[in-house]
Amino acid sequence: MEQRRGLDAYGYFEREGSLGRIQPAFADLVAAARSRIAEAYGSRLHSAYLYGSVPRGTARPGRSDLDLLIALHGEPAHEDRDIAEVLGQGLDQDFPEIDGVGVLLYGKDRLLSEQERYDLGWFLACLCTPLLGDDLAEHLPRYRPDAVLARETNGDLHRVLPRWRERFEAASEPADYRRLSRAFARHLVRTGFTLVMPRWGGWTSDLTESAEVFARYYPQRADQMRAAAVVALAPVEDPAVVRRYVEDLGPWLAGEYTARHGAKAPRREAAGESVTRSAPGPGRPRPASPPPDRRR
Repeated sequence: MEQRRGLDAYGYFEREGSLGRIQPAFADLVAAARSRIAEAYGSRLHSAYLYGSVPRGTARPGRSDLDLLIALHGEPAHEDRDIAEVLGQGLDQDFPEIDGVGVLLYGKDRLLSEQERYDLGWFLACLCTPLLGDDLAEHLPRYRPDAVLARETNGDLHRVLPRWRERFEAASEPADYRRLSRAFARHLVRTGFTLVMPRWGGWTSDLTESAEVFARYYPQRADQMRAAAVVALAPVEDPAVVRRYVEDLGPWLAGEYTARHGAKAPRREAAGESVTRSAPGPGRPRPASPPPDRRR
């Protein structure tokens, strides 16, 4: 049997990324992030992780952002969220190698909860690289690319779409459409991939490959998804592109996803949860709204 990308010989996810894959251009940035997180949170910190292109070794200097997951011993308070905001802004300002910093901030009990076992738990265990502290992945199971994982990661697009419509209707400037095109396209490509992930039987974080895998199973929507993968990497200011996501591709994908995998279990937002992203500098698009795409 063919061994799929992203899995070990037994069909379980291999952890994506490692400190050893970080490119030299980002070494000082990661060292600064490590020391600043430890200093900022002190004894409240349980552990910290990198995710995204930096630990995968695919980051592009001056174009990629730095993504961090911080786990506290207790639920985050307002002060902790403020610290995360300042931390992200400081790293962004001090290191031109990156174009923004995203920080996910959770209490460790939330990350290890049964409700989050196949969403945040999987995300931490499979897509996050340990940076500081004891690795919470040691308390989580191993994962396969099955239908339960598909449902609990992206089976809520039908709930997300109304908020997308509101943001699209509120947009008016080219910069608004640019940031929405990027955010919506990334989400749709990721969701399109996890729709077919159990059938394909593997994992990839590469957006172009994700669109190609989707295209094998839905050729009638292949061109749309390939185009979305392009926009996810090179966002556009055309409102017509965003409108098609909100009125065509998004609703179709939400319906197909629910029909095949069912709806994601509703989440009760935990008090103190924080998702923050540093304010953009000149020419930097501000993210559409939290939460950011954790699986980029």
